[in-house]
Amino acid sequence: MKRRDFLAAGATIGAAAVVGATTEARADESDKARREFKLKYAPHFNMFRNLAGDDPIDQLKFTADQGFTAWEDNGMKKRPVELQERIGRTMEKLGMQMGVFVAHGSIGRLTFARKDEAVWDAVLKDIRDSVEVAKRVNAKWMTVVPGNVDETGRDRLAMGYQTANVIELLRRCCDVLEPHDLVMVLEPLNWFANHGGTFLQGSPQAYAICKAVDSPSCKILFDVYHQQITEGNLIPNIEKCWDEIGYFQCGDNPGRKEPGTGEINYRNVFKYIHSREFDGVLGMEHGNSQKGAEGEQAVIDAYAAADAF
Repeated sequence: MKRRDFLAAGATIGAAAVVGATTEARADESDKARREFKLKYAPHFNMFRNLAGDDPIDQLKFTADQGFTAWEDNGMKKRPVELQERIGRTMEKLGMQMGVFVAHGSIGRLTFARKDEAVWDAVLKDIRDSVEVAKRVNAKWMTVVPGNVDETGRDRLAMGYQTANVIELLRRCCDVLEPHDLVMVLEPLNWFANHGGTFLQGSPQAYAICKAVDSPSCKILFDVYHQQITEGNLIPNIEKCWDEIGYFQCGDNPGRKEPGTGEINYRNVFKYIHSREFDGVLGMEHGNSQKGAEGEQAVIDAYAAADAF
């Protein structure tokens, strides 16, 4: 090779090396710049549809790129098995943790509070079916809403009997879940804005029931939105219930939209939860306050702001 050709080839190789190094440096900077949330906030399908597209797998990937490390999907049981399996595989590759799906939610029906073996058998079938769903998506937690309170009719049961029935059926559910190390989380719902008549209304009631059931497979889903409406005094109530809380859900009040759109000081709530070294998931079970891609970015920014403590 002539000296001139050799020098030209060397310059080309050197330039390529510089470009490669610059590209790698930018990639490293991008990785370093990626947001790291202190807690495991879990969006749900279609929360970022405008930014991520319609495909559920693309939505998972987009969400992971934004720094979110968890996901929840109330309707997971209704999705095709093949899609459940794809979701599970994708989340595993992305290093994301699956939050809750609804195992049994009998809102508006009398299921737990009055003993009816045919109804209870149907509840237990829901729980058994949910075990298989949990395996496909690598889930640990599932939501259970134990129906309505028995409050009408001349043969209605006194509250003590209803509570005993609820505890008995929950123990039967635990018999299904414990061998698989799965956890049902009981969600108290507010009577004022959304779910009048439900048996579980507040965190003290849910705490007492979990203590009575006495199983690692029966814990509280503390939905901050519902409990702000029902009882307020959020951080003290979280503290009192702490040893029985398995999962949190978020939503500001009024409106049930992202943090910062209502009256709840989510930065302080999240700071307290983090101070207790909570390693579980906080589901983003709320709507977006604004439409379109701008509204979706506002949700991401809201969690970044609330997580900045």
